[in-house]
Amino acid sequence: MGISRDALHKHRLTGAARKCNYKKRKYELGRQAAKTKLCSQGEEKRVRSIRVRGGHQKLRALRLDTGNFAWASEKVTRKCRILNVVYNATSNDLVRTNTLVKGSIVQIDATPYKQWYETHYGVVVGKKKSTKKDGEAEQVVKKSASLLAKLASRAKGRVLDAAIESQIGEGRFYARITSRPGQVGKCDGYILEAKELEFYQRRLQKKKSAK
Repeated sequence: MGISRDALHKHRLTGAARKCNYKKRKYELGRQAAKTKLCSQGEEKRVRSIRVRGGHQKLRALRLDTGNFAWASEKVTRKCRILNVVYNATSNDLVRTNTLVKGSIVQIDATPYKQWYETHYGVVVGKKKSTKKDGEAEQVVKKSASLLAKLASRAKGRVLDAAIESQIGEGRFYARITSRPGQVGKCDGYILEAKELEFYQRRLQKKKSAK
């Protein structure tokens, strides 16, 4: 019979069963779920093109390992590696199998954002305690007067949340997926900040304590 996305099989708001007065239609066609997985070690990404109604194309991602994630407060977006899936409100099976779907909370590599931040503001963030010996000295990079003035003007309004800075130190950010990998073939999203980050950190902590 095939998968159908019709509403005839659903009950009315009153609870009455609908009578099917027509057969399945092409425009109600459904397909198997993509179940996009995170690439395992050494595995390449897999994206397939599908011909859909009207001769258009959809991109079905089967395996992905990278995505474009926006840091909203800094107005910057970078392509980075997705490390793992940590939370999904729908099902824990999607977390266990590292399935990438819209709305999933993932951990991403923070290195591209750290490099940008240090270049943009001229400030070292998330640095661990130095393990260098007494004889070794840090290299000092010379900067022009114009560059120093530019960095000083940027630093005036600079505010970095403590939770974000601690994540930079750990080398990974919490992020939310906003694209549909099974429909567009990409896994894009944004970094969690402020109240939203606190909410999901509480959920993850609750999940750990329940084990």
